[in-house]
Amino acid sequence: MPTGSTEAEPATDRDPEAFKRHRNLFRAVARRRNPRLRRTDITVTDERVVKRAVKAAALGNAMEWFDFGIYSYLAVTIGKVFFPGGSDTVSLLSSFATFAVAFLVRPIGGAFFGPLGDRIGRKKVLALTMIMMAAGTLCIGLIPSYASIGLWSPILLIVFRMIQGFSTGGEYGGASTFIAEYAPDKKRGFFGSFLEMGTLAGYTGAAGLVLILNTTLGGETMHDWGWRIPFLVAGPLGLVGLYLRMKLDETPAFQKLEAAQTHNSEATVTETESEFSHLSENAPKKKLSEIFAQQWPMLILCIALVGAYNICHYMLLSYMPTYLTDTLHYDEAHGLLIVIGTMVVLMCIISSVGKLNDRFGRKPLLMTGMLGFFLLSVPAFLLVKAGSLAAIIPGMLILGLCLVCLLGTMSAALPALFPTSVRYGSLSIGYNLAVSLFGGTTPLVITALMDAADGNDMIPAYYAMGAALIGAIAVVCMKETAQQPLEGSPPAVATKEEAVEIVTAQSPDPRF
Repeated sequence: MPTGSTEAEPATDRDPEAFKRHRNLFRAVARRRNPRLRRTDITVTDERVVKRAVKAAALGNAMEWFDFGIYSYLAVTIGKVFFPGGSDTVSLLSSFATFAVAFLVRPIGGAFFGPLGDRIGRKKVLALTMIMMAAGTLCIGLIPSYASIGLWSPILLIVFRMIQGFSTGGEYGGASTFIAEYAPDKKRGFFGSFLEMGTLAGYTGAAGLVLILNTTLGGETMHDWGWRIPFLVAGPLGLVGLYLRMKLDETPAFQKLEAAQTHNSEATVTETESEFSHLSENAPKKKLSEIFAQQWPMLILCIALVGAYNICHYMLLSYMPTYLTDTLHYDEAHGLLIVIGTMVVLMCIISSVGKLNDRFGRKPLLMTGMLGFFLLSVPAFLLVKAGSLAAIIPGMLILGLCLVCLLGTMSAALPALFPTSVRYGSLSIGYNLAVSLFGGTTPLVITALMDAADGNDMIPAYYAMGAALIGAIAVVCMKETAQQPLEGSPPAVATKEEAVEIVTAQSPDPRF
């Protein structure tokens, strides 16, 4: 077992009777606080196992988002290869439309992989999504150009982008659920932040590779065949990610679910069903209609939070290189360097944001990020437009610091919206609906709006402001979950001393 699940053990070696009294007290208090918990215990995590699980999940996430990020950084080149003819704007719009196609199928992927992860386990589904993503990305690198096979070229591109999107539908919900269920309650924000560090690492790796190829090969060679190299790298990287994920153990919460299903031999059937009823009541046979029927308030909140967050996210990390190059006419290499530098800075501070939201709460950090985008997007874009390096750097840092408040907090806040038994499924559905409707369409919508507004280059700032306003309202409506157990799961602590504190805090001087 990767983590120990133990009863609170105050002075068990010195006074067994004291242990029994505290255990009974904790169970009684837990039942009063959550009627669904007929019996409860405290999960004492093994920090080494938690760190190993977090690293593997984050590295696997980095591999996935490396694959996904390649397309956005090659959007201009891909538009010329697969959608030749017409104006540059038409080619770019066609490229971004294909980028958005992958997001349109993400809810389908989330609806498939999410409930599957609640039924057969987080680990198996995360391994499957890794295989599909690597295969889809590799196949894009093998597609003949439009000049070779005509219309079949963009059709194949769309098919493989849909495979990418389908697999990604099970990625974030599974990876964030995996880390959240492993992490102790008081450090969930810190450990969760490493998931988004993996996302940034994947995007940085993709942007860095594209930058190197653009610099060394030149535009003509990149157009001919150089664009294929980043996609072909996905094959071996996918095998590495698959190995890492297959080395993981299941989360403690899902192990308890499995124990309930197989009737743990160390307890009677009645005892096992009673102990794990909060996990096994709905998860194995949960239907999508029931998730929508029972979890719809949290699904709406999740969609609002994720929609606002992803518009800001994709505006800065996916669309900005194209904005700098195509709209502001920066050199392509310079545009990528600016975004890479921003992401490196965010990677350096994101774990600190995780610690901050563990200490001060998820809501203050999320509100800081939303209000930051609402109030500072226009000044930041004015600085970026100024053209000088002295203005561009602070402009990008302003946007980056607003984004990192969201990046470092969402991976801990979102899993806590849903109970353990349906967490993977509900989060995957809510997250991917929001990303499909708002996140993946961000480059396409911004490009179209700018074209309709006669090239108004402040459209990205206004779009981010509108998203942030909706996000701020959603933050007000959510409840604070920092340092609290996940719904439907017992408290998770890092040490036995913390377990004792939880028990004794309920009643310092229990009477019997």
